[in-house]
Amino acid sequence: VQLQACGGGLVQPGGSLRLSCTSSGNILSINVEGWYRQAPGKQRELVAQITSGGSTNYADSVKGRFTISSDIAKNTVYLQMNSLKPEDTAVYYCHARTVVYHSYWGQGTQVTVSS
Repeated sequence: VQLQACGGGLVQPGGSLRLSCTSSGNILSINVEGWYRQAPGKQRELVAQITSGGSTNYADSVKGRFTISSDIAKNTVYLQMNSLKPEDTAVYYCHARTVVYHSYWGQGTQVTVSS
């Protein structure tokens, strides 16, 4: 499984960004996809997940602001981020887990929220 992430950038507080993560390879084995983030000096943390059945899970800090979704036809998972705050600044990583619990990571994409 290979994951290609894109969509990061610089945005002002209150703004929006959409991250995309396109998977390739043995994608039929994937049952959970999601986004993690890592800010400088902090541990990597889960932001949002979506299962192959469509169930979602969010970190408390992003509930109501971020939305994870998937487009099966495009093999792509999206993270729509609204009402961004400076504390959302981090490198965001897409992640996939297979039915046999193998983990795969995409390259990180930088999100910077600053005026």
